[in-house]
Amino acid sequence: VLRPGIVHRIDKDTSGLLMIAKNDEAHRSLAAQLKEHSVKRAYYALVHGVINEPEGLVDAPIGRHPVERKKMAVNLDGKEARTHYYVKERFREYTLIECRLETGRTHQIRVHLAYIGHPLVGDELYCKRKENLGFSGQALHAYELGFVHPKSGQEMCFQAPLPVYFQAALDKLRNDD
Repeated sequence: VLRPGIVHRIDKDTSGLLMIAKNDEAHRSLAAQLKEHSVKRAYYALVHGVINEPEGLVDAPIGRHPVERKKMAVNLDGKEARTHYYVKERFREYTLIECRLETGRTHQIRVHLAYIGHPLVGDELYCKRKENLGFSGQALHAYELGFVHPKSGQEMCFQAPLPVYFQAALDKLRNDD
């Protein structure tokens, strides 16, 4: 039933790394690693508001939004979801954080950050604020992806630099402070 192709997806308008398998054997191996939560996934996120604590954990189940079917929400009947976050840089009205996923639910980072009152800049689905700092889509970048190579067994880790528009927004915020 499995097929070569995309194993790990990122949300529309999120930049960064994806995991793609070249054959069925690789697909099975990589999908199993995702299921057992052994794949390392790290994201940079620019959020509204200043997060005061240096790090935190959002441990809240996620399921379908009870009314808006296109949205996900923190929902007691949902599936377990855990997002660790680490403050990288604070600005006057924003915070740059690194997010590391223990689980991988649909829109997990977006839902969790909105839930704690720090929605992603530019997130039209989970953020009511219209200021987007020049982003088309949410300010979320999948910068690191690590897994065990399906054939060699070697640990692999890949990183992708921030896109130019994301870096430009950070530079503008640094100059404004």
